Amino acid sequence: MRYVHAEGAGGPEVLVIKNGLIAEPAAGQIRIKIAYAGINRPDLMQRAGLYPAPKGASPILGLEASGVVDGIGEGVAAHKIGDQVCALLAGGGYAEYAVVDARHALPIPKNVSMKEAGAIPETFFTVWSNVFDRAALKAGEKFLVHGGASGIGTAAIQMATAMGAEVFTTAGSDEKCAACTKLGAKAINYHKQDFSDVLKDEKIDVILDMVGGDYIAKNLRILNTEGRLVNIAYQNGFKVEVNFLPVMLKRLSIMGSTLRPRSDEDKAKIAQSLQTHIWPHLASGDIKPLIDKEYPLEHIAQAHEYLEKGDHIGKIVLSVQS
Repeated sequence: MRYVHAEGAGGPEVLVIKNGLIAEPAAGQIRIKIAYAGINRPDLMQRAGLYPAPKGASPILGLEASGVVDGIGEGVAAHKIGDQVCALLAGGGYAEYAVVDARHALPIPKNVSMKEAGAIPETFFTVWSNVFDRAALKAGEKFLVHGGASGIGTAAIQMATAMGAEVFTTAGSDEKCAACTKLGAKAINYHKQDFSDVLKDEKIDVILDMVGGDYIAKNLRILNTEGRLVNIAYQNGFKVEVNFLPVMLKRLSIMGSTLRPRSDEDKAKIAQSLQTHIWPHLASGDIKPLIDKEYPLEHIAQAHEYLEKGDHIGKIVLSVQS
């Protein structure tokens, strides 16, 4: 099979196409002939040598993919050869074939294309586990997601809206704000306005933050009593001076998490929740994965360069099969 290999840590130029053996699925696993793979910021970090693959995971980049089941390991009953699925991977998505825990693969919902499905798992698993499991966002509550035009942001806006929350977001241009508004959020251009000033009277219940830095204190300022802040990245830095008095006075909860190192059992539970609560919204069209650009596998370096620029709205995917 063809796959993407990183020749040492570095920039996009270290990514090359190589040929390797196709793995056989072990007990409890399936093998997917991959059609599309999503590209995510953790891939950029792994390529740069800052986010190594967990022990036992494939060293090949790629945390999500869609395709067709073409191999089944012992004990797997939920899938059969020929099923169209999308799957959360611990690694291996930038390849023509990958093996994965069968519990982390879900059927592609009705009315969702194979390309769109390749952009679902990493972002949707991340949003569900942080916003709905950890922060327990409820219908009628107010939710803020930073970076609303990102893959995580566009998914979070739609998922929270579908689940009955009032959604706010920040984005870095009027074009991105317009896209977020179309998805159901009230959007703030952070280059023009300070979101904490705009939202100071809104009493936000849950915030999903990928920015960190000076956003941390601003997030605490606008959270409602019993509010919950979840950090999944710190793009503006994770060492800041913060006044924690609001945490005590408003009984706030501050959380953080990463998805990749979590147990197979945890990921299986998230998959079950998504299939129950979110898959019907995907099938009905209430939620639709937003694809910005598609690149063929051999143009992986250009795809990484484009993601690093930050001009995208939604997800970037690789077309894997030649």
